[in-house]
Amino acid sequence: MSMVESGKISASQAGKLLYLTVIPTAILTSPAMIFKVAKQDLWISPILAWSGLITVFIALRLHRMFPGENIIQAGERIIGKFLGKMVGLIFPLFYLYLNGIVVREYGEFVVGALLVNTPLIVVLGSMVLVCAIVVRGGIEIVGRFAELFLPAFITLFLLIIVPILPDLNISNMLPVMGEGIAPSLAGTFVLQLWFSEFITYSFILPFVTDQKNAAKSIMFALGAVILTLVVSNLATLLLLGGLTGDYAYPFLILARYINLAEFFTHLESLFMAIWVLGAFVKICAFFYVTVLSAAQWMNLSDYKPIVYPLGFLLILVSLWVAPNYQEMTRAISTSVNLSIFTVFVAIPVLLFGLACVKKAVHKNKNRR
Repeated sequence: MSMVESGKISASQAGKLLYLTVIPTAILTSPAMIFKVAKQDLWISPILAWSGLITVFIALRLHRMFPGENIIQAGERIIGKFLGKMVGLIFPLFYLYLNGIVVREYGEFVVGALLVNTPLIVVLGSMVLVCAIVVRGGIEIVGRFAELFLPAFITLFLLIIVPILPDLNISNMLPVMGEGIAPSLAGTFVLQLWFSEFITYSFILPFVTDQKNAAKSIMFALGAVILTLVVSNLATLLLLGGLTGDYAYPFLILARYINLAEFFTHLESLFMAIWVLGAFVKICAFFYVTVLSAAQWMNLSDYKPIVYPLGFLLILVSLWVAPNYQEMTRAISTSVNLSIFTVFVAIPVLLFGLACVKKAVHKNKNRR
């Protein structure tokens, strides 16, 4: 393993980091996107999301075949130096692009829902600057932030779900699978977008100290993501019913709906806290992978010198990704979904397939 990074994190920190990398943007926009295709079965879609299992399986298996190496380094060993470099370049560029979308989503949401008069560039720039400082601290700092924020994240999440329980209307979810399993499966294709992000584990695995718990912790994180999405989708559906697809952020409406004894009302600030904490960890994780993989690709001995230049580039990309929020949401559910599937699922599956073929050929040669 190249000494680009010398930090270490525990398997449980890695699991928490992955959970907070996937979930914040998923609970923000996925209910409305899934509702358009799966209607009242939108809560079944997360249970059927298979790309999470595929990416987790490949990240773990590739790491077992090439210990201490991430998917880019393993790729060079599987398909040779030149081709490996070509494929390896896709990852930092794609993570930069994807993170640009996340940063823009964060900025649009904060400006639209809270800081209406603040220029977008100020919101984006300040977030990226804070994340750049954290990323320069290394994987240990990113892992600690995830560990610190997770209890707060779950508490805030429950503070939104629990008060609305008496108002939930079970009849909104009926008939279950009225049109068969097809709508729920269509919803899982939307969720591809988030579940395939589990391939990020491939870049974190080499720094996990207790490797024997790595598989357990990531499977736990995957299960937790599925559970959280089922709960948030169900709560949204049972409260809003057929209106779920009409809102850009249905889960935010849940927070606005809360009214406890005329005292606790309009708790959207709770939701803002969830979103800011979660988005912060997600942007840090993606930024870290971008910087690390770019440094490895360029054979640098240290990634720190390129953190701020790439941070500046990230701000530019977040402004370039789309002219406005509507265009961006449309892109997310169409072209971005397809490109994520290609880079995070198809390429790793191909690399893993080739690695298995190579291994089998090598075994046969040795037998002879």
